[in-house]
Amino acid sequence: MANLLVISFPFHGSINPTLEFSRRLARAGARVTFLTSVSAYRRIIDSPPMDGLSYASFSDGYDDGFDPQFNKPTDERRKDTPDFLEQFSQAGARKVGELVRTFRDGGSHVTYLVYSMLQSWAADVGRELQIPSVALWIQPAAVLAVYYHYFHGCDHLINRLEIDPEFLMELPKLPPLAANDLPSFLLPSDPHSDIREAFRRQFETMDKELEDGKPKPRLLVNTFNALERDAIGSVDQLDLICIGPLIPAQPKKAPYGSDYMEWLDARPVSSVIYISFGSIIAPCKRQMEEILDGLLETRRPFLWVIKGPDTGEIKNRVDGCGEGLVVPWCSQVEVLAHPSTGCFVTHCGWNSTLESLAMGIPMVCFPQWTDQTTNAKLVEDIWRAGVRVKVNEDGVLAGGELKRCLEEVMEGEEIRKNAMKWRDLTREAAEDGGSSDRNIRALVDEMREGCSS
Repeated sequence: MANLLVISFPFHGSINPTLEFSRRLARAGARVTFLTSVSAYRRIIDSPPMDGLSYASFSDGYDDGFDPQFNKPTDERRKDTPDFLEQFSQAGARKVGELVRTFRDGGSHVTYLVYSMLQSWAADVGRELQIPSVALWIQPAAVLAVYYHYFHGCDHLINRLEIDPEFLMELPKLPPLAANDLPSFLLPSDPHSDIREAFRRQFETMDKELEDGKPKPRLLVNTFNALERDAIGSVDQLDLICIGPLIPAQPKKAPYGSDYMEWLDARPVSSVIYISFGSIIAPCKRQMEEILDGLLETRRPFLWVIKGPDTGEIKNRVDGCGEGLVVPWCSQVEVLAHPSTGCFVTHCGWNSTLESLAMGIPMVCFPQWTDQTTNAKLVEDIWRAGVRVKVNEDGVLAGGELKRCLEEVMEGEEIRKNAMKWRDLTREAAEDGGSSDRNIRALVDEMREGCSS
């Protein structure tokens, strides 16, 4: 039997798709151990038990979680991101070695390592232990292609983008890209150079495989063929295997009697605006006030997930207007699947984007950083399943602009039609016998054959 060790970076955007991939591997007949840090393990340990899937954890020195404070000004941010990355990799490498020895002492062997992106150390450990490994890219193939070309000779084009606002970068089989369409880490002005270097190491690891004379490096990608056919063909040097969308077939249910589900039940079909900006970036007080002004101007019901210190003041205003509901958490897939949900105001993280596509919900895109800017470009211009907001000279989304975008999406027949088309294609790829399901099962079969040879 294929005995896989799946290693997840501890951030929310990585945990969800990596854990879902582990479940699908187990359903396909593999034995899987899901490994992550203590802080992430605590968030998933109440997941339903599943045959073939077990969990393990290690301490990276941040057992209560690491807060990178990316929404703070550069001079106020904690400067320990490089230290965190180093501690995580060292502790993870020790734990992988320990687990490999434990399995061996118990009469079995780890036959494959799967690691989510930004963990090239896992490939190094695999080489040392003579265990094959493969990376799981949790962002879209288009973003992968941009990073690949940047680290393989196109960095000068990206540097030009910030100097010349009229310049559009053209890469193989990708749409023309402006500066605000790129993954933010690649812009010269972006302060997160430590994370950019982690991406560089990811691609250097794959380049090393080519230098060793091996076949094209394999990379698992959280997307599907029909969604990104052109982008998948943008990088001939890599063997991209589509295994997405990695979203749960059965979403986490809200507790019985949850106020927000009862509230949704009482609203007309496709009438509710759902707003959530992910688990890392929290809008500032001024931005939240502008968002609320725009929502109130639409005179439509809205459900808004808000985290952070300014929640109380906004919640009081919402409670007083009677138009909406503010909650600190919700089961997002369950909300997007609810008949009353008509639109998703989103930061365009890849998990949220795939969930919205899978449920056929049009999007108003308000990207903040990393891959979100490219995802928003794809949603608006390639898939035509939503619109992207325009911010003012201070980088703030004004209430009037949000209202404009909401009306365009809520009233737009073509956008809604496209959203439903992508819903059908997304579900088709993930269902039993779909393109991504076949790729996962073929991967497990190949690993199983490798065990017996």
